[in-house]
Amino acid sequence: MAIFRSGEVSQLSDVEIVEQLSKLRLELVRNKGKVGAGGATENPGQIREIRRTIARLLTEESRRKAA
Repeated sequence: MAIFRSGEVSQLSDVEIVEQLSKLRLELVRNKGKVGAGGATENPGQIREIRRTIARLLTEESRRKAA
């Protein structure tokens, strides 16, 4: 799992942002499925960090489209 900070996100290309979004969304679905089935993730804060990273990527993507 790759957690990106806003400085790192701005250095990614458009293609890399789309790739990372798809990877992170898939990982988020897996983690939520695991929790929904009664299991627990290795890192309890992982779902939150994935969601925040997805938001950072989406924000950068929309910022680039607006410019």
